[in-house]
Amino acid sequence: MNAPVSPSAAMEASRASATPPPAPPRRPVRWVLLRVVPVVLLLAAAVFGTWYWRTGRFLIETDDAYVQGDISVLAARISADVAAISVADNQPVKVGDLLIELDRRDLSNARDQARATLAEAEAAIATLATQETQQQAQIDAAQAQIEQARAEQVRAASDARRTQALVGGGYASRQSSDQVVADQRKAEAAVTAAQAQLSVQQQTRGVLAAQLRQAEARRAQAAAALAQAETNLSYTAIRAPVDGIAGNRAAQLGQHVQPGQQLIAVAPAPERLYVVANFKETQLPRMRPGQPVEVTVDAIPGAMFHARVDSFAPATGSQFSLLPPENATGNFTKIVQRVPVKLVLEQGQDAAALARLRPGLSVVAEVDARADPDAPRGVWAAIASLF
Repeated sequence: MNAPVSPSAAMEASRASATPPPAPPRRPVRWVLLRVVPVVLLLAAAVFGTWYWRTGRFLIETDDAYVQGDISVLAARISADVAAISVADNQPVKVGDLLIELDRRDLSNARDQARATLAEAEAAIATLATQETQQQAQIDAAQAQIEQARAEQVRAASDARRTQALVGGGYASRQSSDQVVADQRKAEAAVTAAQAQLSVQQQTRGVLAAQLRQAEARRAQAAAALAQAETNLSYTAIRAPVDGIAGNRAAQLGQHVQPGQQLIAVAPAPERLYVVANFKETQLPRMRPGQPVEVTVDAIPGAMFHARVDSFAPATGSQFSLLPPENATGNFTKIVQRVPVKLVLEQGQDAAALARLRPGLSVVAEVDARADPDAPRGVWAAIASLF
């Protein structure tokens, strides 16, 4: 006969049958870290090490780089008042556009005066040329007088010989002989006077020729003065020397400016900008002209510009400073020097992004010094190229 079972014992037995078996023990997190993390780190080191060996060590980067451009600073070349300003600040301009006009009244008067002086010099030359022609006629007349006097001298000499022969034969009087001799001497004197007159006329012509050369020199001087007056008058119109953007306008309407005073500047157009990157001297061994460069501009995030190494500066930047370093005296501490490198932007890039470039903007330049610059540059692309 079975013993009676209490209700509490029956409930305990039912609970025990309903409880699931215990789960197997979990592996601790420490075991996962010790086994998995080293493998991940090893793979990452292998990936990045391979990328660095094949690509990364050939990418030469510097953030000491800036956009540059040949800015034309325009100054006054004459002393005058500002009459008109034809351009606004930051306005695009084309070569030859009128930027600033100076008062031209004084210079116009100077031009007219120089023109009148030139006309006076030309009139003087014309007068002297006419006088020289007239003097040549006087010389020709003097030469004719000499010929006439010589002819008279020959006739008088012949008469004198005949008369003397007649006087010796008793056929002519002594008085007629004296008259003939006097006529002969008079003819000889006439020849001498005609020759002297010719000499005077020739000397006068020499004086006129010298005066003519002097007048021609004055004409050349007057022509040069007129050309200078025209040039000074052209200086009243200050025009854009290149295509670009006008800025840094210092001129004010009605302001009196002096020669050499800066009035306005014209920055070059975006397509004429370039980059000057100051690389460390330890970065230069692999760099060569023509290598491709990727340029990012701080002011234009997300835009990538392509450039090429154009040329290297002839000296380090410190040598062009106001006070170049002198390392021959005192204690010496070696400092890595930087060499300016000119990077030229390539054609055919995003015009909208190029239009936002301005001289002086900070950039980051990365030179690709690999033998094959067209090979993939990214980490995963470089690793994939191995397979």
